[in-house]
Amino acid sequence: MKIVAFGEIMGRICMPSALKFIQALPGPADITFAGAEANVAASVSLFGAEAVFVTALPRNELSSALIMTLHRLGINTEHILLRDEGRLGLYFVEPGANQRPSRVIYDRGWSTVSMTPGDMYDWKNALKDADWFHISGITPALSETSLEASVIGARMAKECGVKVSVDLNFRSKLWKYGNGLSPKELCRKSMARILPYADLVIGNEGDADDVMGIKAGESDVAGGKLDIGRYPEVAAKIVGLYPNVSRVAITLRESISATHNNWGAMLYTAEDGRYFFAPVRNGDYHPYEIRNIIDRIGGGDSFSAALVYALSDPDLSADPQDSIAFAAAASCLCHSIYGDFNYTTKEEVLALMKGDASGRVKR
Repeated sequence: MKIVAFGEIMGRICMPSALKFIQALPGPADITFAGAEANVAASVSLFGAEAVFVTALPRNELSSALIMTLHRLGINTEHILLRDEGRLGLYFVEPGANQRPSRVIYDRGWSTVSMTPGDMYDWKNALKDADWFHISGITPALSETSLEASVIGARMAKECGVKVSVDLNFRSKLWKYGNGLSPKELCRKSMARILPYADLVIGNEGDADDVMGIKAGESDVAGGKLDIGRYPEVAAKIVGLYPNVSRVAITLRESISATHNNWGAMLYTAEDGRYFFAPVRNGDYHPYEIRNIIDRIGGGDSFSAALVYALSDPDLSADPQDSIAFAAAASCLCHSIYGDFNYTTKEEVLALMKGDASGRVKR
C-alpha cells in the first residue's frame, strides 16, 4: 500500500499549559511540525503503509530538522523540494479549555510551497505504483500558485491511475487572493477545479456547506448541534455534483466544550446509495464521548488517513462498516495525543474499534 500526500508542512508553536497568548508571551513555547497532508502521511506510515510526502521547503536548518522528523516516522521524503526561495510557514496555537475555544494564528505568507510552481514537482516518479493521492483544501487556499500545483497533482494522479482523496478542509482565514471574492466564493470556485478528479471526498460537519453550499438540514455546526440523519442527503448531493466521486465521508463533531466533544462519522457509497455510521452500539449510532481532549488539532487528518488506509486494507475494506469504524476510532484516539501527528498504531485502533474503551493500564 502506497499513499502520496501533497501539501504544506509548517512549524507549530503552541502555548504551554493552556495559557493564552498574552499570558505565555514573552516566554517559552513548544515547537513541533504539522500540516494537514503531512499529518495524513504520518498516520498511514505508523499504520505500516508506505507514505510519500511531496512539498517544497526553504533550504535551511529548520527544514533539515523537519525532514529528520518525517524520517523518524518512516515517511519517504525523496520528493521534498529544497529551494532558496520562500520561508517555512508557521502557525501559533492557543489551546482552549472548557468553554474557552482554542485559537490559531497563521503566519504562512510567502512560504516556499506557496511560491513553487506545480511543474517543478516530479509527479510521475512520486506517484509510481501509488494506490492513493491525498490532498486537502488547505494548500490550494495559500496562493494561486499552490492552487495550480494542487490541480496538476490531482490531474497527474488520475493520469497515472491513482485514486484521489480530497479533504475539503475549509479555512476562511486562508482564502485571501480572490480579487474581491469572499473566502467562500474563492474556495468554491477553486475547489471546483480539483473535485472532478476525486474518488473520495472527506469533510467535517460544515465543509459541504462552506465549499459547495450543501447544508445538512437544521444542523447548527457553531452551536454543536447536528441533524445527523440528514448527512446521507448531503453525501448524495455531493455525488450528484461530481459523479466521479465513489465515496463520501463526513466527520460528525458535536462540540459541548473545548475539552468535551462527541465524535463519530458517516461513509456513503455512491454505487448503491448506502450509508454507514460509526461508532455503532447495539445497531444504533452512538458517538464517542471524548470528555478530556488533550489536543483536537489534527483530528480530522487522522480520520482521513485511517479511512484511506482502511479502504486499501484487504480486511478493513471488505465491509464499509469496518472501514468507517476504523477511521472513527483512529481519530478518537488522536484526541488523546498532543500535537498534530496521530502516534497511534493499527493494533491500538483495532482494539478501540472492537470495544476496548476502558483506558485500563496494559501490563
